[in-house]
Amino acid sequence: MTSDISIRREDDVVVVTPAGEMDAVTSPALADVLDGLLAAEPPRGVVVDLAKVSFCDSRCIGVLVAAYRQARDLGVGLMVAEPQPQVNRLFVIAGIDQVIPIAGSTGAAADSLRG
Repeated sequence: MTSDISIRREDDVVVVTPAGEMDAVTSPALADVLDGLLAAEPPRGVVVDLAKVSFCDSRCIGVLVAAYRQARDLGVGLMVAEPQPQVNRLFVIAGIDQVIPIAGSTGAAADSLRG
């Protein structure tokens, strides 16, 4: 169970792209990346691109909800983009889709956060 996380800046929006499985072992790395982005000079928005995430458990959901709340408190937009069907299903079952905005594409999420 491994996960790689890439970060790229698109103007004033940062796109965080984890890949692989996001579980109790790998989710803390995502938390560290998101905390670091929000603790420094927060960008206007953060997109967590889940297109390459094949598995997400409750720890991953906890990381995303905590980051969303932290971003909201700082006035920074945070959205999730392109979750795989099984990950999106988990979000719907857990009600996360009612808390964190989910976009069909990373570009749409970035545009929405800039808007």
